[in-house]
Amino acid sequence: MFDRQQPLVIFTDLDGTLLDNHTYDWQPAASWLMRLKQRDVPVVLCSSKTAAEMMLIQKEIGLEGRAFIAENGALIQLDAKWQDDESWPRIICGATHADILGVLHHLREREGYKFTAISDVDAQVLSEWSGLNDKHAALARLQEASETLIWRDTDERMDAFSATLHQLGLRFIQGARFWHVLDEQSGKAQAVSFLRRRMLQREGHSRLSLGLGDGPNDADLLDSTDYAVVVKSLSREGIHLKNDDPQRVYHTQLLGPSGWDEGLSHFLGD
Repeated sequence: MFDRQQPLVIFTDLDGTLLDNHTYDWQPAASWLMRLKQRDVPVVLCSSKTAAEMMLIQKEIGLEGRAFIAENGALIQLDAKWQDDESWPRIICGATHADILGVLHHLREREGYKFTAISDVDAQVLSEWSGLNDKHAALARLQEASETLIWRDTDERMDAFSATLHQLGLRFIQGARFWHVLDEQSGKAQAVSFLRRRMLQREGHSRLSLGLGDGPNDADLLDSTDYAVVVKSLSREGIHLKNDDPQRVYHTQLLGPSGWDEGLSHFLGD
């Protein structure tokens, strides 16, 4: 049973969840974001986006200074209030972007895999692919701990590519639009667990956690929180959770930020 009196922390995906997948609008969620800010409930953004993108989005929606999880969990930005932490301001979880890019270039040259990495194109091309404006597209190329790519080869070759990356200590995961390569030891679930432990250490009490997401790469995030909201998606794949108990997980009827608003209202009330 969800305890509304217990201190709360929220971990939320962005594209297709808090942000509209096409317009990147977040206004349908504005009322709840304001109420959570007034109650001092941490809202931790958790996305495949870069730290530079996340900081801009935080500023746009009024979450400056909060901790966030970037690049699918490969990078953790600590809360601005935690400047005494030895790891402040951010943590790279394993391999760096340069390390990963070197592996990808080697595999493409040696095995002939067909893919296009974000690092292969300029901001204008990325803007055309993603629908991001030029400013956001330029920030999307500032990856620090992962690489994003479009797969252009066969499914069979993808299986071989993924297996090779695994042998090299890397993982290959699907996002809303692109594929992502990051360190095997990193991920949204690991980052969520890290931040929850840090909050417990600093505050002296645990917080009930609520996760929100809409895509396959959000499954680990939603499996790692106490309660979860699966925001309705147009994706055929959906999210397959280890524990989809209706007492723990709510599936929205609405898409994007409207679904985000619906999910918060389900657990926290009107």
